[in-house]
Order: sequence, then C-alpha cells, then structure tokens
Amino acid sequence: MATLLRPLVVICGATGVGKSKLGVELALGLVNGGHSKWRGARIINADSMQVHTGMNVTTNKISPAERMGIDHLLMDFKKPEEQYLVGQWVHDAVQAINETHNRNEVPIVVGGASYWIQHLLFSNRLASDGPHSLPGDSDRFRSAIPERFISKLSPDLLDLFDHLPEHAPSATSDPDRASLLYKLLQTLDEKVAARWHWRETRKVLGALRIIREQGQTPSEIINEQASTPLFPRYRTLCFCLHAEQSVLDRRLDERVDDMIKNGLLQEIRELYEYGRTSADLGAGLRDEHDRDDFTLGIFQSIGYKEFYKLISDPHVSEGKFADAVEQTKHSTRKYAERQVAWLWNKLLPAIHSVTAQCGGKSSVAALYILDTSGKLAVGHKEHVFDVSSLALGESWISNVFQPARTIMNAFLNEEELPDPMTLSPLAQAVLTNVNKALRSVVVPTLTALTVLPTPSAVPEER
Repeated sequence: MATLLRPLVVICGATGVGKSKLGVELALGLVNGGHSKWRGARIINADSMQVHTGMNVTTNKISPAERMGIDHLLMDFKKPEEQYLVGQWVHDAVQAINETHNRNEVPIVVGGASYWIQHLLFSNRLASDGPHSLPGDSDRFRSAIPERFISKLSPDLLDLFDHLPEHAPSATSDPDRASLLYKLLQTLDEKVAARWHWRETRKVLGALRIIREQGQTPSEIINEQASTPLFPRYRTLCFCLHAEQSVLDRRLDERVDDMIKNGLLQEIRELYEYGRTSADLGAGLRDEHDRDDFTLGIFQSIGYKEFYKLISDPHVSEGKFADAVEQTKHSTRKYAERQVAWLWNKLLPAIHSVTAQCGGKSSVAALYILDTSGKLAVGHKEHVFDVSSLALGESWISNVFQPARTIMNAFLNEEELPDPMTLSPLAQAVLTNVNKALRSVVVPTLTALTVLPTPSAVPEER
C-alpha cells in the first residue's frame, strides 16, 4: 500500500507550539535541493480562521515575508462572514495536494484544526458524500426517505422538511422558526439533536440536509461508518508539536499581551464596523440581531467575542478592558487544551488503527511527537507577533527541527522510520498513556458531520 499512496506531511498541535515555523523550515529544505525526487514543497493551511481575509494579528497569520517564498495555499481567501466547513476544506485541500504532487513537490499541511486534518487523511468519515438537493427536488428526495421518517412528522414539520431554508434562521430575530427547525431534527434524529442547543441553527439545518439528501439520519451514518475500517488517502507522516501545559499556558498569556500591543484591538474594531456595514447592505450578517453572532466565519475568533462589548460600548472602563484581556487568555488556554485532547483521543488512535490494519507498517501512517517546551527568547518583531519571529534557540534545533528533517527524509525515501517512543521523554510519556487507553477501547471511529464547525477558534500559532 505504501508505494501506491502518495506522500503527505502534516504538522499539527495546539496553538502556541511553532507549527508554521517548522512547516517553512522543512519546505525550505526541500526547495534547496534536500531531496532527489521532490523538487520543493508547498504548505496547505489547516487553520480554520486563517482562511479568512484580514484579522492578521488576531489569527496570528504568517506574513508574506515570514513565508520565505514558500507557497501557502487555502489561506487568506474567504470573506470574514463566509462559512467554510470541513467538507469544503477537505475538497479544496485534496485538489491542492494533487496539484502539488503533479508539480513534483511535497504537500505539507500545517494547522491546529485537527478536526479538519483527520477527515483529510481518511476518506470514508464524512457524512456529505451523498447527493445534494436542487431546487424543486423535494418530491424526489421524499420518495427516497423511509416511511418511518415521514410518518413521524406533523403537517407543519413535513412542510418544513420539504422546504428547508437556504440560510439558517436567526435564533434572535426568528426564534419560532429556529425552534421549529430544532423540533424537526429532534423528531428525526434525537441523538444528534441532543448535541446542540436549539439556537445553533446552522448545525441543526446542516444535519437536516444530510437526512433529506441521503435518506439516513446522521446517527445511522455514524453507526455504519463505525463498523468500517479507516481508508487512508495518503502515505502520511504526522508531526505533532507539543509543549508541557504549564509552559504553553505561560507562552499563550504572553502572546495575547503582545498581540494587543501589535494592533489586536484595532483589528477587532475594523471587524466590528465591517459586521455593521455587512448587515446594512444585507450581506453576511443578515440583520441587526446577527451582528453579535459569534458562530459565523471569522467572527468565531477568540478575541472578537471577548472584546465585543468593549468595542461596541462607547463608555470604556479600565476594568472592562482588563476583564476582556483575561477572558481572551482564558479562552485561548482552554482551546489549546481541547486541541490537545482531540489529538490524543481522535487523531492518534486513528493513525494507530491504520497502522494496525497495515500490519504495523509505519510507512503508511506515522505520528511523531516533538517537544517544543524549550524556553522562547523574543526576537525583533518586524511583523505581527508570532512564534515564527522568535529566536527559539538550540532546543528547537535539537528537539524539533533536526529530528523532523531526518524523519521526513527517511519517510520520503520510504526507508525504515525510528520508533516514535525514542524521540524524547515527553513523547514517551504521552504515547505510553495513549497506548494504555487504546488497549481499553475498540477500534476508534472518526465519523463526523460536515455541519459540525470547528470548535471555537483561537488565534492559531504556527
């Protein structure tokens, strides 16, 4: 299988660990003649907020100068209010990866949206591969849906099911419609409905579209996929950058302070004004009540919600500012914890499962944990604050860059790879704990609905 699948390098991890720095370094090594077959590399962004234009400080977007001439794809191309869900990103990422391979270059996926990454790596875990409805198709789709669904619906729910809205209704300005939409999902798939609040109308509507278009409930799709093996799209080498929690928490707090110094508040003001203008023009944020919708596009970014009241209130007090800063730091730390939990509980078990399916061959899918706990010395900030403008010192070279470069070269040459346990004491400790947990569970599943957005986004560190 290894020789049939084309290679993909992935760099993931929590915010604040140096992902983009390593991505650029590895890509530069290939561009500068580091491999006989591959003449270079391109980076594919897997940061759910950096796909949007603007908010460069808030999303900690790598600047053109910091990219060192390396192409960065799927970055900075969506309007602030545009929704960009996992299924859309996977489609675009697959296309970018194919184009990169055709150029004899190595695709390097970099970002903290592990939820996106896992569905890129495994081709049979999205519930969106079925048909998509077109206007006037309600009768055709109703005939494909089991009678057990139709018989559950009252006339008003059946009418709503046959005429699902193009856009999710606002729970603030149209609570009756939003409540009815949620009641419809509860009637058809109570388990999935229980995941969400009735106000989360975009998620509710997306789940209903899956039912209407595929003739199955999301719960049924999840159960079916749980019994099937994972199918890898690529021969994958995954580097998971990880730092001790106390070190990372301190680093993230300092980063928020520096981002404020470098213009975070001005960016949030500009986004706030953009939201007001978009609402007035009828684009993006559809009405006055939606201006404080923190589930739409880049408006999900950590920092925007925390400073929103401060920016929208002309009577700013020092206490409110301090509270917003602390809330931003807290939200960032908690999001980093959720990112790590997803990696250990979802992505790593999936790679373990694929390796087991392939007879233990790490050449098909391998994950290495790189310790980025070394102290960071702040360097000269020519651009916005981010870890790529820090002097990371010898610990970065010895613990991160050198082992990553060596392993990547062996991977591209299809040579035997080292034991992931041997890289560092931190890697050994994490993998030991994960392996213990794996022995107590059945083969993990990674099923997800395309309507599930990425968890609350945070300024992603590279």
